[in-house]
Amino acid sequence: MSRTASARDRVDDALSRLESMVDERLRVERVRADELAQRLDKVERQHEELKKVALEVEARLERAMEYIRSLLAADQQ
Repeated sequence: MSRTASARDRVDDALSRLESMVDERLRVERVRADELAQRLDKVERQHEELKKVALEVEARLERAMEYIRSLLAADQQ
């Protein structure tokens, strides 16, 4: 085998290993991206639930404060 052929074989082997590494890295990153997308979806759903709860609490507090104001106003009359 000539030196040129040997060098070409080594380059081909290195490129094959590099392609395999890139393919594996892409596979791992796809899995990671899918996991992150699922976590993001869960967090977004939790956020929406918390917003609903916050709005409900805010409304209840407003009603309670209005009731207290009306009691104080009635007490001053």
